[in-house]
Amino acid sequence: MSDDDFELVRGSGNVYRDFGHPNAGLEQARAIMAAKIIRTLDARKLSTRDAEKLTGIAHSEFSRIRNTQLRRFTLDRMIAILGKLDEDIEVSVTFKARRTGDHSRPHIA
Repeated sequence: MSDDDFELVRGSGNVYRDFGHPNAGLEQARAIMAAKIIRTLDARKLSTRDAEKLTGIAHSEFSRIRNTQLRRFTLDRMIAILGKLDEDIEVSVTFKARRTGDHSRPHIA
């Protein structure tokens, strides 16, 4: 396989959007929150059982987050989990118009 066999594809910055997921923004936001929760657990060397004792949130919920099974989590629930882990949270939301047809395909350079 040579370099000529590859095509450069510039992503949108949201892999869920690039693959045509209908709720791409929400899925990416949940993934970012989950990553922060996992980083916090790792930095503090907390097992899911330790996290349960500290926060009162079932260890199975932390296991779901670690395994990126995020569909059942709302953003506000994930923010609450971070709060119970003594993390300060600042959320910023940006809106921009979507160009027709742009939401389902990555930009190809």
